[in-house]
Amino acid sequence: MNTETAQLAPLKKGDHLYLIDGSGYIFRAYHALPPLSRSDGTPTGAVHGFCQMLWKLLEDTKNSDRPTHFAVIFDSKGKTFRNDIYSEYKANRPPPPEDLVPQFGLIRDAVRAFDLPCIELDGYEADDLIATYARQAERADATVTIVSSDKDLMQLVSDHISMFDTMKNRRIGAEEVMARFGVGPDQVVDVQALAGDSSDNVPGVPGIGIKTAALLINQYDDLDTLLERAEEIPQKKRRENLIEFADQARMSRDLVRLDVNSPVTESLDAFDVREPEAGPLLSFLQEMEFSTLTARIGRELGASAALASSGDSSSSTGDIPDNPAMLAQKAAARVQAVAVDHSSYETIRDVDQLAVWIDQAYDQGYVAIDTETTSLDAMQARLVGISLALAPGKACYIPLGHTSDGLDLSGEDLAQLPLDETLTRLRPLFESGTVLKIGQNLKYDALLLAQYGTSLAPIDDTMLISYALDSGRGSHGMDELSDRHLGHRPIPFSEVAGTGRNKLTFDLVPIDAASDYAAEDADITLRLWQLLKPRLAAEAMTAVYETLERPLAPVLVRMERHGIQVDRQELSRLSGEFAQKMGAIEDQIYETAGERFNIASPAQLGAILFGKMGLKGGKKTKTGAWSTNAAVLDDLAAEGHELPNLVLEWRQLAKLKSTYTDALPGYINPDTGRVHTSYSMAATTTGRLASSEPNLQNIPVRTEDGRRIRRAFVAPAGYKLISADYSQIELRVLAHIADIDALKKAFAEGQDIHAMTASEMFDVPMAEMTDQIRRRAKAINFGIIYGISAFGLANQLSISRTEAADYIKTYFERFPGIKDFMENTKQSCRENGYVTTAFGRRCHYPEINSKNPQQRAFMERAAINAPIQGTAADILRRAMIRMENAIAQAGLSAKMLLQVHDELIFETPEAEIEGTIATASKIMEHACAPVLALSVPLKVDARAADNWDEAH
Repeated sequence: MNTETAQLAPLKKGDHLYLIDGSGYIFRAYHALPPLSRSDGTPTGAVHGFCQMLWKLLEDTKNSDRPTHFAVIFDSKGKTFRNDIYSEYKANRPPPPEDLVPQFGLIRDAVRAFDLPCIELDGYEADDLIATYARQAERADATVTIVSSDKDLMQLVSDHISMFDTMKNRRIGAEEVMARFGVGPDQVVDVQALAGDSSDNVPGVPGIGIKTAALLINQYDDLDTLLERAEEIPQKKRRENLIEFADQARMSRDLVRLDVNSPVTESLDAFDVREPEAGPLLSFLQEMEFSTLTARIGRELGASAALASSGDSSSSTGDIPDNPAMLAQKAAARVQAVAVDHSSYETIRDVDQLAVWIDQAYDQGYVAIDTETTSLDAMQARLVGISLALAPGKACYIPLGHTSDGLDLSGEDLAQLPLDETLTRLRPLFESGTVLKIGQNLKYDALLLAQYGTSLAPIDDTMLISYALDSGRGSHGMDELSDRHLGHRPIPFSEVAGTGRNKLTFDLVPIDAASDYAAEDADITLRLWQLLKPRLAAEAMTAVYETLERPLAPVLVRMERHGIQVDRQELSRLSGEFAQKMGAIEDQIYETAGERFNIASPAQLGAILFGKMGLKGGKKTKTGAWSTNAAVLDDLAAEGHELPNLVLEWRQLAKLKSTYTDALPGYINPDTGRVHTSYSMAATTTGRLASSEPNLQNIPVRTEDGRRIRRAFVAPAGYKLISADYSQIELRVLAHIADIDALKKAFAEGQDIHAMTASEMFDVPMAEMTDQIRRRAKAINFGIIYGISAFGLANQLSISRTEAADYIKTYFERFPGIKDFMENTKQSCRENGYVTTAFGRRCHYPEINSKNPQQRAFMERAAINAPIQGTAADILRRAMIRMENAIAQAGLSAKMLLQVHDELIFETPEAEIEGTIATASKIMEHACAPVLALSVPLKVDARAADNWDEAH
């Protein structure tokens, strides 16, 4: 229905007006998604994100708020009346990104294609138009929702008007405004007038922030009264500023106060909600080449005919076959064409019903699976149920271990299949080489099923596919992937299991609710697989996924199952020693401070250091308390102050004790007597693995006390632990990637690389090299890899920043190729949004073009490091994937237990030490072949001992 034929009616009580801050939506869409272009080169990423967000809002509100009126409001081009008040208003705003400018008009076209009012007015900002319409609706006794998180709009909040932040899915009412500004909505303008706004260049009053402004307005009720009585303010500087800048405060109020009487031309009556017409909307989306979105919206509008041109029927003329990119687009369209419908899921309660699903899985050759358990620890979890999916919308749940445990559940709810019999029937399917098993983070499911004598092979993992495609572009969890790619939010776990003290383990969840939740997981996983898998070929990421990601998962399953033995008595002894040391240091601290206090309290420590002792260099946090973080204490200790140095020692021991010696015994599995860490495969941007529960990669090794923790990791009787560690692998990779002849020659000749660097930089002959000079070169060598600054190097070497800057300058002069590599890498990342490892892994850094200097600098450092660290990580992955077969072919029985940074830990019988070291070293040193001919040799240091520390 369009406005020409509609019977317009004025707003009234009971109506609900939605006003969308279109300009805010544009920038959220632009920054939330990766760049996207039409085939003719027109940038369309922001248009695509805007359309996704708009459609989702329209769909979500149909079943909740049910708005009766809808409008999208935009800022106008050029200056506004505020520039007449203050010529510098928004003067420091940077121009919009170049690729966003051509999308502004397209986004307005999109709004019209959705058959929604597209409102803007010359000389006025979107906020003013929103304010005007909101107050008009309020006077008509209607309800208003402003879709925005803009703080300036919070002054409009009232009993009739609220805000909705779609990104955080939260309502903003008077209570939230109070939490943000410290005052109610009616006083927000006065607080903003005092505090100013740097983003809009609103000056405010110097020295007054939001908290102080709120304090003053709460005390004096309004800005005018405050300024009239400014002489009463007891704080001298604050009083003087309020008097001197009173006119500036009043002008600031005029700038931040929204115009609720803007001369709008469109009437609220014309904003009545209407279903968009399929033809114009789908035509626009197809013109933009948004195939997935076209399919999804076309399905919802019942316009299958309109999708014919973007469907997947083959050309009758037998022309050119689809390229990988087109196939990926068509796969996405097929997935979107089927709605998520929980009522279509089955709950399997008898073996005949299960047999049908098993037969169908064999027939089609693939099945998505997911397990439901009692714990996130797969080594101690119990299996509660299994879900399967064969096609989008076709999924089932097999309950196996639900129990009432005193809950009020009917007998029918607990009807389920026996666990052992079900696994006996499913095991051949799960282990069949002719059926692909698809899952999300299948390492967990495989580890769990291994406890029940069942393996999974072959597999495809949607988490790892997403990681190969989009590392650095968001989380790879199923819920996040579903929301990002399917526009669907799966049932939250908290919805079926509860939260806090009322949270249930999954075996206590009623089967009906469990079935919807679990079957949906399998359904969504299958859809993600169908959508993401074709992208591997389209984006040339198949090799990364199939050689670096997927084959590593079963290797990690076996490593995690093996675990490593820990000596409880050694940990207990270390805890006692650390406690004694801490006690002695505490006495020294109290004596130096002249009183007893809580050393663990930053506030009390700050009061001692900067209050009582009056040490210089103190910094306050945003809360007004003294900062006593490690950097502050390091600076004070470097100046020769004893107390900060003692506190640093105490903190280090306290962390070792609480994080490791006290905590590690709690991780010992009661059944195996070993510690089983869990490896996260998709947690970093560069391909490095992360360890958790417990984290064995962060055990400090730079101090003697830290290294002693590793002594508690031991080999059982008759065995030894072997540590095989790459020697300076990242420096070797740097020499190869940056093509630095001097470094390559040094590595080829087996020179001491740090001594060679020192000799080059400081003109010191190798024979006259001292440990101090070598140490400085070592710090620079490794620092360069991580983009170290002169400030960072100065702190590390306890030298001046000027001297540190001279070292870095000299380094680049001696090795100019490194500087070229760094600059070229940054430029490439700015242009493409990603950098690439030597094995083709893409590490995305979309924020590298950020307008925020600190964020941009951080991303530049990360981009420089990623090809080096990522290539090293890929080399280690290749070694791990090959290792088990190599050990078996050599007739050895060693087990790979841990991977920690550039090191692999093995457990081997004492009689096989020599053979295991030789085999492991060979595989690690030749891990690049035959894919990459590294121009420097890889070297591995390996040795065996009774415990990890001695082996390393």
